[in-house]
Amino acid sequence: MALARRAEAAGLNASAPPQQASVEGWLIRLSPGKAKRSRCVNALAQGSLPLDDLLARCQASFDHAGLPLIVRLTPFSQPLDLDARLAAKGWPAFDAADVMVLADLQAFGQATVLPAGQRLLAVDAPTYAAAVGALRGSSARAIEAHAERLAASPVPYQGFFLQQVAEQADPRTEQPAALLACGQIAQEGPIAGLYDIFTPPEGRGQGHAKNLCAALLAQARRQGASEAYLQVGSDNLTAQRVYERLGFVFAYRYHYRSPHGVVD
Repeated sequence: MALARRAEAAGLNASAPPQQASVEGWLIRLSPGKAKRSRCVNALAQGSLPLDDLLARCQASFDHAGLPLIVRLTPFSQPLDLDARLAAKGWPAFDAADVMVLADLQAFGQATVLPAGQRLLAVDAPTYAAAVGALRGSSARAIEAHAERLAASPVPYQGFFLQQVAEQADPRTEQPAALLACGQIAQEGPIAGLYDIFTPPEGRGQGHAKNLCAALLAQARRQGASEAYLQVGSDNLTAQRVYERLGFVFAYRYHYRSPHGVVD
C-alpha cells in the first residue's frame, strides 16, 4: 500500500495542468485536454463544507471553464464514503483504470537493448502531443492542451518515439522513420511513471510496446529511479498482459463519476 500511495501522489504531480485550483482540499483541474485526469476533481481532503456545497463550488468552476464536472474516485478519496454518496445521487461510474506498480527496476540494465533497426528518439512536447492526439483521434484543442500540460508540468517532460529505421539507408533517398510506438517517462526522484503508451494499429501484437517500455524503464533507472508505476484501462487486458510480463502488478483501481452521465 505504501508504493500505491507513492504512485498516486506521483501520478497527481505528473498530470498537473496549468489550470488547477484547490477548494477545501479538493484539487480541481480544468484543462480542455483529452485525458480526464487533467479535467476532473481529485478529492484529497474531507474539507469543512457539506458535500453538496463542495460539489456546487466545483460545478461553478467547471461551468465557467466550459467543461462537464467529473470527479475521480480512488481508494484514497475523501470523505471515505464519497463514492457511495455520489452513486446514491445517481452519478454513474465510468472509465475504470488500474494503477500497476513495479517495486524494483534492477531487472532493467543500464544499457537500452532494442532489436536491430529500432531506435529510441526523444521528441519535444508539441511533436509528442500531436502524435498521441492523432492515435487517440483528439481534437486540435485537446492536442494543444496536452502539449501545454506537458510543457508546464512540474515533473520534467520526457517523451519518446520508438522508430524503425533502415539499417543501410541511402541518405539521399532516406524515408521518414516509421513510428512503432510512443511513450513518456514522468520521473520524480526514485519513482518513474510510464504514460501515453501507444502503438499504431498496424503495428500492434508485434512486441513494440514491450520493447518501448523496457527501454523507458532502463532510461529511468539510469536517471536514478528504483520503482515505477503506470495507469491502464481496467478492460485493456492486452496491455495489462504486456505490463505483467515486465513485472508490473495491480495496486489499485480508480474510476470517474459525473452528474452529466458518462463523459467522453
